[in-house]
Amino acid sequence: MVFANIEYLFLLLILIPYIVWYIMRRKKNEATLQISDARVYAHTPKSYKNYLLHLPFVLRIIALTLIIIVLARPQTTDSWQNSEIEGIDIMLAMDISTSMLAEDLKPNRLEAAKDVAAEFINGRPNDNIGITLFAGESFIQCPLTVDHTVLLNLLKDMKCGLIEDGTAIGMGIANAVTRLKDSKAKSKVIILLTDGVNNKGDISPLTAAEIAKSFGIRVYT
Repeated sequence: MVFANIEYLFLLLILIPYIVWYIMRRKKNEATLQISDARVYAHTPKSYKNYLLHLPFVLRIIALTLIIIVLARPQTTDSWQNSEIEGIDIMLAMDISTSMLAEDLKPNRLEAAKDVAAEFINGRPNDNIGITLFAGESFIQCPLTVDHTVLLNLLKDMKCGLIEDGTAIGMGIANAVTRLKDSKAKSKVIILLTDGVNNKGDISPLTAAEIAKSFGIRVYT
């Protein structure tokens, strides 16, 4: 909230001497009835008027405060900003062959790769990112998207044994290329996460890399 005439809020300071004056005035007031001993009235039930004695003063303070705030003209604002962000199109080609279950990395190679991939995705909030998985064959797990929450959820559920075992690195790269080749982004990247050498598939890694190069796609391993 902002105030159009914020200087009027200084008028709230005048309430301080008014409150002090009221307190001092109450102290100076003399009793209208004087008696020698008030102990007999010690347990006399109090009327509701005792509790409402200061209500008019409180209401006046509230009324004056609201008037001053109205004079200051409180306002809410909606600010809009148009921004144009140029991201990168990135495909993660991830190996899910059974060798990724080796425990030389904790808890295993696959989980370690998933942690690295998740950290990478969280660090690229403006980029289109997709995932292709490969073992003995390859398939797209998630197409290019800026919805990284969905991407991370799919990554979390990734496991070995979803497809025929093996390591078809060339197929994994080629599959990622099919998702990037028609992209209009100025920068197109494939990130390859694997622990082995190519031993399956109809396309060799070098051939797949040459195809990627022909479409202006960079491959990082």
